[in-house]
Amino acid sequence: MKDSSTSRRDALKALATTVGLAAMPGLSFADTSNELLTEAIPKDKPAFTYCLNMSTIRGQNLGFMKELEIAGKAGFHSVEIWSRTLQTYLDGGGKLADVSKLLKDLDITPENSISFTQWILEDETARGKAIDQLKKEMDMLAQIGCKRIACPPSGAKRDGSDINLKATAERFRAIADIGDSMGVHPLFELQFGPPNLNHLGEALYVVTESGSPSAKLLLDVFHLYKGGSSIDTLNVVNPNVVEVLHMNDYPNIARDVAKDSDRVYPGDGIAPIPRILKTLKSPERSLILSLELFNQTYYAQDALLVCQTGLAKLKAATKDI
Repeated sequence: MKDSSTSRRDALKALATTVGLAAMPGLSFADTSNELLTEAIPKDKPAFTYCLNMSTIRGQNLGFMKELEIAGKAGFHSVEIWSRTLQTYLDGGGKLADVSKLLKDLDITPENSISFTQWILEDETARGKAIDQLKKEMDMLAQIGCKRIACPPSGAKRDGSDINLKATAERFRAIADIGDSMGVHPLFELQFGPPNLNHLGEALYVVTESGSPSAKLLLDVFHLYKGGSSIDTLNVVNPNVVEVLHMNDYPNIARDVAKDSDRVYPGDGIAPIPRILKTLKSPERSLILSLELFNQTYYAQDALLVCQTGLAKLKAATKDI
């Protein structure tokens, strides 16, 4: 039989689970409440995880394994890989077991993978083929310990003629269910693209209306700007729904002409990065800040220098957050 203190602790835990600690700002617990708060919000969990998206050194054409080695040498312990690059390595005779070994040797976690499967398509046959490809990618990722896969609206027409948000939400639920069964969870990635799927609100609709309990969102500093989303309304997003934030910056350039290749290191442009980070920061998880750049100037530089500079810029961006 439980003693009274154990029962009280269990009751507090149940209350916190039901309504959420954030909904009880005025409550002051004693004794067991301190234990509860410690368990709910680990003191040793970093607010941010510094990650390298391999797009940042893709232009150097190093190959998959060399990219990992450079990332590790620069000081990164987390990476976002590109499924296409990994597949190219495997097509050339590489083995997933060797990838896993290198990741372990370098103490690097593959946090996420970027996929371009066209799961959003209206045509059922084409969408079915895309989902089959997505399953193959998920299986490949599961074998190397990668638990996420970014799924932007690849294949959608730029005029938005084939985008139905309700149908898109249903299709995202379908791939989320597959991900749940395989242990590699899709993140809906908000990108500039179809005119009715450019904004934060539209991405939130897809994730929310999917009905998936594991549905998550991937945001990008540049794409929030390019798509015209207001940073003032970013606070309506539950921070715990955003597990990955693509970090970059942009110069003082009109959004209608801004291109992916215009992205610069965080802090070297005019993006309101401190506001974004403060809004998305959460005590319940470490936000993965993934440096994603496509800058031709950086591609012309030594890859190690680019990675070292990028890591320093990420740390500087979070210094006072």
